[in-house]
Amino acid sequence: MAKLYFYYSAMNAGKSTVLLQSSYNYRERGMRTLLFTPAIDTRYGPGKIESRIGLRSSAISLATSDNLLNRVRAEHATAPVSCVLIDEAQFLTAEQVWQASEVADALDIPVLCYGLRTDFQAKLFPGSAALLGFADTLTELKTICHCGRKATMNLRVDAAGQGVRQGAQVEIGGNDRYVAVCRRHFKESLHITVESRAPFPT
Repeated sequence: MAKLYFYYSAMNAGKSTVLLQSSYNYRERGMRTLLFTPAIDTRYGPGKIESRIGLRSSAISLATSDNLLNRVRAEHATAPVSCVLIDEAQFLTAEQVWQASEVADALDIPVLCYGLRTDFQAKLFPGSAALLGFADTLTELKTICHCGRKATMNLRVDAAGQGVRQGAQVEIGGNDRYVAVCRRHFKESLHITVESRAPFPT
């Protein structure tokens, strides 16, 4: 029986690299894969997945209003699909996560989702929250802080490199806007102390 997988991490852990390698492994064996990327992320152009080490591929651009199950079902009817892979899965809606689970359960096609667990305020993204609840398998992809500890937090920075506390949950950016850090340096960068009662706006 096919499963729904969620591979999560902080920024710059190589999620897109792993996704593209997984797709390559399937295709090398003559199996068809479908790659999806959220329409909101146009850093590399619409419908493009690109890793920091230069791997890239075309993908299906997925809007929040799109029905993932219907899209996969239509593609599968045209030619068999062996695996569905979703980049930046934190931007999925809760409904699309449910649809992804139906791809695995009803169509018997494994779905591999790659994304961030939390935002720059250490709050769960809606898509990540739903995946943490629905996925059969949860796997953390690890990266490191500048101090050598495991990085678990996504620090948003301004043009001067200073930590940012406030703003919209979704702000697309790369190394110019985000730094993966450990919890200790996340707190230090935002000057959060033991005495802080509400470090972020509620």
